[in-house]
Amino acid sequence: KYNPYWVNLFAKESNNIKRILGDELHSIHHIGSTSIPHISAKPIIDIMPIVNNIDNVDKYNLAFDEFDYDVHGEYGIVNRRYFTKFDKETNKKLYHVHIYDRKNDKNIIRHLAFRDYLIEFPEVAKEYEDLKMTLINKYCGDKEKYVNGKNEFVKMTEKLAINWYLQKKITDYNSYQK
Repeated sequence: KYNPYWVNLFAKESNNIKRILGDELHSIHHIGSTSIPHISAKPIIDIMPIVNNIDNVDKYNLAFDEFDYDVHGEYGIVNRRYFTKFDKETNKKLYHVHIYDRKNDKNIIRHLAFRDYLIEFPEVAKEYEDLKMTLINKYCGDKEKYVNGKNEFVKMTEKLAINWYLQKKITDYNSYQK
């Protein structure tokens, strides 16, 4: 079930990340299902900091560790740095942090476009929520089958979302130029 408090959790943890990264941080975004109002999601907040230079992020690993983050490096995605944070008492995952270089437009746009598209088109968000619930019930904890089950919908929606997002940016830019 959607929890409006997720926005507060994002804001609180964003402040910690700002303290860690300081001037290296360019911007920070709430992404993932918890950023989309009114749809159910696992209560794990996905945060996407954008940095000036991804190569500098490794220097902050100790600082992330001091804020109770597990450091995972690129974790399968080139030019990304990935961190997770767990609740010490319950051992439940709380945060996923996906850090990208501001020049890594492809991944940044992919995440922002998907989020903004689902916010703009609540019927698509509802379809996504329904699919996720069906897969959860069907695969009962088998994460790989769950992710694979979402893959086709996500890829198709990402294509639509990216086209919509870029067109919107062009329209916004053209309006600004007038």
